[in-house]
Amino acid sequence: MLNYALRRILQMIPLLLVISLVIFTLTALQPGDPVDQLVLGNSQITPDDIARLRAAYGLDQPIPLRYWFWLTHAVQGDFGWSRTFSAPAASYVFQERLPNTLLLTLPALILSTLIAVPLGIFSAVRQYSFLDYLLTFFSFVSFSAPIFWIGAMALWLFAIYLPQITNGVISLPPGGLGSPDLAPDAGFWAALTDKLRYLILPLSILMLREIAVILRFLRASMLEVLNQDFVRTARAKGLSSRKVLYRHALRNAVLPIVTLLGLSIPGLFGGAVLTETVFSWPGMGRVIVEALTSKDFNVVMVALTFISVLTVVFQLLTDLAYAAIDPRIRYS
Repeated sequence: MLNYALRRILQMIPLLLVISLVIFTLTALQPGDPVDQLVLGNSQITPDDIARLRAAYGLDQPIPLRYWFWLTHAVQGDFGWSRTFSAPAASYVFQERLPNTLLLTLPALILSTLIAVPLGIFSAVRQYSFLDYLLTFFSFVSFSAPIFWIGAMALWLFAIYLPQITNGVISLPPGGLGSPDLAPDAGFWAALTDKLRYLILPLSILMLREIAVILRFLRASMLEVLNQDFVRTARAKGLSSRKVLYRHALRNAVLPIVTLLGLSIPGLFGGAVLTETVFSWPGMGRVIVEALTSKDFNVVMVALTFISVLTVVFQLLTDLAYAAIDPRIRYS
């Protein structure tokens, strides 16, 4: 397995190079560039000034040369300066925005798994029951509805409708749903408590979709396993229903869920783009939108390359987890 893992790690290097080239090319081909943002609304700037600015930023060079310049600096840890946020791009993304995204996505993934796995098992065991139909309906609606629409409806419900009919008894925290500006001397627990108040609604929206996905996959996988011969054999031997369900059926049914969870972690960062934008949560998802809008290519490259690295790394970890769960799978 060690040789397999090393071989996969070596394969990641050219894959990530290709991914970063595609991201850089698509970012460079979008309409406008940082110079357009600088000269926007400045009527005194001349065409010669614009040409000098493009040369200073290297925007007059072909895309392959610009990518090579970025890559040679990126491998040294220099991802450039963020003009929009007035800070090094990597430092701003990883120190200022990534902790907020982790605070949102990791609890969403953990809580969703803890809730969806028992519900998926129950739905498979009690197939065609009223609760099974209810859970299936919930999963289809939560999975099909766009996450930004659910977020907008939640904002309308908790920010407009409920405060009106309850005369303000039920309302959002003061200042909306964005991360509040705390006093510099605010203590750790005060800051954490204040963030948690603003975290409840976006966390719940992310969890709805993750619960729906895991529940659907686990229910389908459990139904398939429960109808196989080895489960009937285990029951014929007199094993209790609990042992048959958890020791035999669940262990075989969990493989698709391992794949799902392995891809859910980088996927949550993608889903957080919409959630963070709707709820004004200052995380990585929102910074990608802000950087794309302001043509801050350095921040875009840092954030999207990081998500790409997460994707390929967790694909490897998922494959390795297969061998740990299923003894039939061996990597030579």
